[in-house]
Amino acid sequence: MIRINFISPDGETTQTVEAKEGDSLLEVAQNAGQPLEGTCEGQMACSTCHVIIAKEWFDKLNPAVEDEEDMLDLASGARRTSRLSCQIDLTAEMDGLVVHIPAESRNMQGI
Repeated sequence: MIRINFISPDGETTQTVEAKEGDSLLEVAQNAGQPLEGTCEGQMACSTCHVIIAKEWFDKLNPAVEDEEDMLDLASGARRTSRLSCQIDLTAEMDGLVVHIPAESRNMQGI
C-alpha cells in the first residue's frame, strides 16, 4: 500500500490515506473526501483537480507534459510545485507523498 498525506488548505489538518499502485491521485483524493472536483474526468480540460505537491516530493514525480502545464497556467493559486492530480498515477516510490489542497479552485469549463 502507498500512503498519501493530504494537507488541508489552512495547513492545520493532515489526512493520511492508503492507495494502491496505479491509482490516480485524483480518485484517491475524491474517495478520501478531499474537495477536488475533477470536472473533466482526467482529460486535462480543466484545472479543478489542481494540487500543490510538497517541494521535497515534486522532483520525484514524472514531469508534467505541456498540456498539463497549459492547464496549470489557468489554475487559481498555482505554484511552482502545482500539478493536476488526475495526471499522477501512484507508484510504490510515492509512499509518503505529501499533497497540499489549494485554498481556492476555479472551474474552467464554466467560463
